[in-house]
Amino acid sequence: MADVSGIPIIDTHVHLFDPRRPQGVPYSGPKGQPPQLALPEIYRGLAVPAGIVGAIVVEASGWVEDNLWILERAASDPLFVGVVGSLAPDHPDFPQYLERFSRNPLWRGIRYARVWTMENGKQVLKPGMGDGLRRLAAMGQTLDMANPSFDLLRGALLAMEAAPELRVVMDHMPSLDPGPQTQGEYDGLVRDLATHPNFRIKLSQVIHQGGPAALDPSLAAHRDRLDYLMDAFGPQRVMFGGDWPNSVGTATISQAVSLMRAYFADKPVEWAENYFWKNSLSIYRWQKREAAQPG
Repeated sequence: MADVSGIPIIDTHVHLFDPRRPQGVPYSGPKGQPPQLALPEIYRGLAVPAGIVGAIVVEASGWVEDNLWILERAASDPLFVGVVGSLAPDHPDFPQYLERFSRNPLWRGIRYARVWTMENGKQVLKPGMGDGLRRLAAMGQTLDMANPSFDLLRGALLAMEAAPELRVVMDHMPSLDPGPQTQGEYDGLVRDLATHPNFRIKLSQVIHQGGPAALDPSLAAHRDRLDYLMDAFGPQRVMFGGDWPNSVGTATISQAVSLMRAYFADKPVEWAENYFWKNSLSIYRWQKREAAQPG
């Protein structure tokens, strides 16, 4: 068994929001839970004891002005090494907003899901989407996509066909639970996605609301799914994500870390290093802000 307890962790999926703001927030945490107060100082207190030395904020608001809000919050604490904002690549103002926010060195890309529209019952890329995605790729930034569904996996294929150089990250890949009737379709999509070298996944929300064993924090409940995704995408294209505070009521940060440390304990140490921090560096190209951060 390898000792992976000392490997530093970059958490590639954290949300920040404050429901106390006068204008409110469009999202304030998981359904069924009270509104969450998700601020840097709260996250630091939970994350650092679990071995997390850096984090990337993923925008949870569709309001354009909230990109500035999370950039300011992330800048206030050097634990945060990057921000994935929220912009629509097909919007006429996308080039202007992308240039504006990209001036901040913390800005690493955008999160946007529905890149497609339906025509005659078929998924096709939205008009203008290809130009926006190619612009994002030309700036060396990422496209995060969540939450996984069959439509979203097909959408990721459309995005990569339009912009082959774009690094596309599928968030929370283990949280999509195919059933017996959809397993074949799922397997085919995974095979197709794996042929794209710039497609990456977050092994996050491993413990999740869903199937009969989904909320089980033990490794035995999740090993087969993790093995399946590791076999498909390999150790160079997976990342850790805690998904705080969406994980409230499902799994603590420590539980998410412990589960994945247990999973990588019988793997090569290099695989664990890739998963816990090295892959995030090559994908998001973040810059360290604290001495404890590797790279």
